[in-house]
Formats: sequence, C-alpha cells, structure tokens
Amino acid sequence: MTETPVRVLITGASSGIGRALALAYARDGASLVLLGRDAVRLEATGRACLAAGAEEAETYVADVRDRDVMARIVRSAHDKRPLDILVANAGVATGLSPGQIIETPDAVRAMFAINVAGVFNTVEPAIAPMCARGSGRIAIVGSMAGVRALPHSPAYCAAKACVHMWADCLRAQLASHGVHVALIVPGYVKTPMSARTIVKTPFSSLFPPKSSASAGAKSWQPGAMPDEEAARIIKRGLERRRGVIAFPRYMYWALRLFSFLPAALVDGVMRQFPAEVPETPERGEK
Repeated sequence: MTETPVRVLITGASSGIGRALALAYARDGASLVLLGRDAVRLEATGRACLAAGAEEAETYVADVRDRDVMARIVRSAHDKRPLDILVANAGVATGLSPGQIIETPDAVRAMFAINVAGVFNTVEPAIAPMCARGSGRIAIVGSMAGVRALPHSPAYCAAKACVHMWADCLRAQLASHGVHVALIVPGYVKTPMSARTIVKTPFSSLFPPKSSASAGAKSWQPGAMPDEEAARIIKRGLERRRGVIAFPRYMYWALRLFSFLPAALVDGVMRQFPAEVPETPERGEK
C-alpha cells in the first residue's frame, strides 16, 4: 500500500528558511501549501518544489496580518486534505541603526503585527481541526533573540519572546489532544534578512570593510549556516517530535545561561558587540 505523502503548510515560503524547508519536504514527495507576499518569488518556489518531487505545490499570495484571509486559506487547505505539519515561519526584522535611540513606532507596530499577530493568525485556524483529528504538528519559528534580550533589537526581541512563550503554552495544552507543537529557535541563517544585519566585535575597527558593498562580509555572525542546513535540522527535529529545535545549540545554551547572570554584567558584554539592524520598511497603525 502506498503511503500518503505528508501535507505541509508553510508561511514565508518565498525565500530563506521557508523556501528551503519547502524544498526539503518536496524532495520527499510532500503535498505543499505555500504562502508568501511576493507573487513572483512564491511562484518560483512552487515550480522549484514540483521539480524537486513535490506531489503538489499550492501557492497563495497572502499577508499573515489578515486574520480572515489566513483563516480561509488554512481551513480550505485542511478541508482539501488534512494538514500534517503547519509551519508559522513568516516574519520581518527591525532594529536600531547607529545613532538611533528608539525605534520608529510605526515600524515597531508593523513588525509586531507580522511577527506576533501573524503567527496567531496562522496557527489558530489549524488547532481545532488538528485536535479533532487527534494528530498534527505545529512549528512556530522564533529566534535566539527571543531567548535573551539584545540591545540593538528591542522590539524584535520582545516579539520573539512573545511567540516563544505562546509556543511553550500551546505545546503543553495540545499534547493531550495528539497535536505536537515545536518551537524553532534559529541563530544566524544565511538568508536575505540576516544579510542586512551587521554585527561588530571589539576588533572590528582593526579590519574595516574596504567598501560599503563588502560590509556584510565583515559582519560577525557566529554559527551562521546556509538555509538548506537550517531546513534539514528543522525537518529532522519535527520528525523526532522535539519540543524545542534550537541551532546552533551552543548559542542557545549560552543565551539561556546569560539569563541567569546579573543583568548589568550581560548588558555590558552585549554592548561590546554593537549591531546595525536596518529598520523594516513595513508600517503599522499609529
């Protein structure tokens, strides 16, 4: 008897981790439901997944901030064939540039609408049907920034800490209903979003970039890995039903340790590694 291909829904599938994860499941012949906001890149991802072996690759251009649209897409996808895995991956980053003291309020609110409300809008419609079925896996993508605060990205850290706590609560609540919830905690992954972030060390002044175009190459991003490797780790962790899938693990445990150390001490260390995080172009309600 032929095994039914796994059915996977992924948001933020047009690039980065979302695209790499879609391709990883495509190679197993999965039935994919892919969401993103860039129609051209999303369609390209869909075609690449079909070429890689996906049984099907449905694509939906959608904004995770739209609760009604997300509910219709998730429920429709589940009604067509029950979802086995749902990955809430869509997100944007924002932070402080040199000389900036506080983040732009409109940018902060837009980032929260995508990174927090967008996760809720993605996951909530899948909970009831998965629980009724008594099976399913929900993966919520957080960040190392949600483990311990980083001074250069206050709002982003707060947003990721929020979804970390929500994922932990859901995991405990839904386990008795047969639904597994995993929190994904990636460090630096080589994606277009992370390429915009420049992290400096106390020695950066000794090795200045030769031009602004090469500035990214001088950015210190410990443990940075290709998105294909990140997708492999996430996929394997979900198969093993791990509650927290963090990588690189040494960074995760280091940040966990920092949470127990005196705040003033850790803050002082963090200030030795200033970062330039471009402000998101997204804008929210005032």
